[in-house]
Amino acid sequence: MSDTPPVKISLAEARRIALAAQGFSEPRPPGPISRRRLMRVLGHTGLLQIDSVNVLTRMHYLPLFSRLGDYPRALLDEAAWGRKSGRLLFEYWAHEASLLPLAMQPLLRWRMAQAERGLGVWGHMKPFAGERRGEAEAFLERIDGEGPMAASDFEGHKGSGGWWGWSTAKSALEWLFWAGRITTSTRRPSFERVYDLTERVLPTAILDTPTPNDADAHRALLRIAARSLGVATVKDLRDYFRQSPLDAKRGVAELVEAGELVPAVVEGWSQPAFLHPGAARPRKLKAQALLAPFDPLIWERSRTERLWDVRYRIEIYTPAHKREHGYYVLPFLLDQALVARVDLKSDRAPGVLRVQAAHAEPDAPAETAERLAAELRRMAGWLGLEGVAVEPRGDLAERLTDAVGMRGEST
Repeated sequence: MSDTPPVKISLAEARRIALAAQGFSEPRPPGPISRRRLMRVLGHTGLLQIDSVNVLTRMHYLPLFSRLGDYPRALLDEAAWGRKSGRLLFEYWAHEASLLPLAMQPLLRWRMAQAERGLGVWGHMKPFAGERRGEAEAFLERIDGEGPMAASDFEGHKGSGGWWGWSTAKSALEWLFWAGRITTSTRRPSFERVYDLTERVLPTAILDTPTPNDADAHRALLRIAARSLGVATVKDLRDYFRQSPLDAKRGVAELVEAGELVPAVVEGWSQPAFLHPGAARPRKLKAQALLAPFDPLIWERSRTERLWDVRYRIEIYTPAHKREHGYYVLPFLLDQALVARVDLKSDRAPGVLRVQAAHAEPDAPAETAERLAAELRRMAGWLGLEGVAVEPRGDLAERLTDAVGMRGEST
């Protein structure tokens, strides 16, 4: 590591740096949203995590709404799963299942090479890298000959039941996906992944890009993580693309030595931090946004707690009687703080955005309910819902009900 004295950063400044790095220092654009603006957001976040839960809307749409406001979800669909000539993104395992800019595909080939050898993949995929490789090759040959196919298109596609009751076809196809031999051609309305040969989906220019050596790829991913986080610990940086502790530690040391990361000490953090040298350090920041459970700003829960002293957990898999804040809970960002959290559901039959519970954080400002109401109305309009309905659960529910009933000005 460098002998340069670490930069001292207050906790309040660290929050502003983190928010600016994720694009929250930029005002939401007026008028129609372009593909260029969509990719500008990806320049801040680096990727969008995918999740199939659709109680509100699919996870990957939400971070864009948080930063852009009302935008057509079809814009993201076209960028991710549209025509090859117009495709901007591809699917792969990065943080988790993710959408990433095409230019990042070569940076993840080390993971594909590991998967080809059965390394770093889930247990039910491992046999297809070894003794059951012939079965996987047979599925690959059918896709080669017949065109894009989903797991359900293969005979005997149903699994054994349960959360991970994948069929043979699904497990084999996912191994081929992790190994980079097939990728997502499109998604069906059910959100089922449809696979095709990678060379038939991704642009030739991307496939022809030379593969960096592993060390260069790891440093490149750490650079992207550092740019997206602004200021971070080694653990924060490696978590962004799920790199190993050894690869991250070595890569961070090399980036510090090269002057591409600046050692820092953040008020209240027990671990050393690193500042991206190009990170914006605004003195003030005004923003408001509902944050998806896996928004890159908050997906690393210990970092969220360090930055905002807010303990946030997703409770989808928690039994209903044990949930503290609700089923699908989104924190509410107001300026530089997380001030509330709401359990949201798109109740499509009556056409309302239903707030199933609303809770304020300690020291939430007086205007929290009014500004949250404005954001909820904006989200309802974006989702094509007629209005917002607040259930009487949580210490913020009564004030939010009153605020939703007011017309007010959307801010």
